[in-house]
Amino acid sequence: MKKLFLTLSAMCAFMLCQAQDILVKRNGDELQVKVQEITPLLVKYKRFDNLEGPMISVSKAEVFMIRYENGTKEVLNEAARSAANAPVYQPVQVPQEQQVLKLSGPRVGFTVLSERYADNIIEEFGRDINPFITQFGWQFETRIFTLDSGMSGLFEFVPLVGGLEQGKFLPSVSGLIGLRTAKGFEFGVGPNVSLGGAGLVMAIGTNFQSQGINFPVNLAVAPSKDGARFSLLFGFNARKY
Repeated sequence: MKKLFLTLSAMCAFMLCQAQDILVKRNGDELQVKVQEITPLLVKYKRFDNLEGPMISVSKAEVFMIRYENGTKEVLNEAARSAANAPVYQPVQVPQEQQVLKLSGPRVGFTVLSERYADNIIEEFGRDINPFITQFGWQFETRIFTLDSGMSGLFEFVPLVGGLEQGKFLPSVSGLIGLRTAKGFEFGVGPNVSLGGAGLVMAIGTNFQSQGINFPVNLAVAPSKDGARFSLLFGFNARKY
């Protein structure tokens, strides 16, 4: 009878041992568990002595082997460990400060012609004009680069038509290369072509912002051998990348 009891006890202990999974960690620890799920990154299990307790998760990279209750073994290979430890890379987005920014919009204002410049147009083209003329046009602007300090490099192309209030058509085209500071102050220089011929134009200005809209104000002077023109232009634009 005693032998039968010992035999039954041994069988129960054997069955109890076989009813649990053994999780062997890479540091040598062995845990008696009931494996619930294995994901690409985690091994989820419950403690064998508390099967009604909470689910526990351990990184797959920390697990060396699982010995299941039926006697089979599963060794978590190095590839799985590498996948678990692999860094997650996020898509790289170029900051807006480093993108090409286009700021284009309408321009209105006025130009004051020097007396000699106005006389030259009258003499060459036979157009009697008032030295004070209005201007309408468009400014095409591209921001080429931006430094860490906030300084930006610019290229501007500005076609204008003046004299419409006098029934005259006085076109001009300017191309400027310049810089703009982080606070909005800007200056540029470049070629200019008008009825008075080709010359150089220099401009300074600033830029105000309100509710995502830019409001540039620019003062330009175009000197030439036949006199000079002084222009004050206003406008608005919105950012476009």
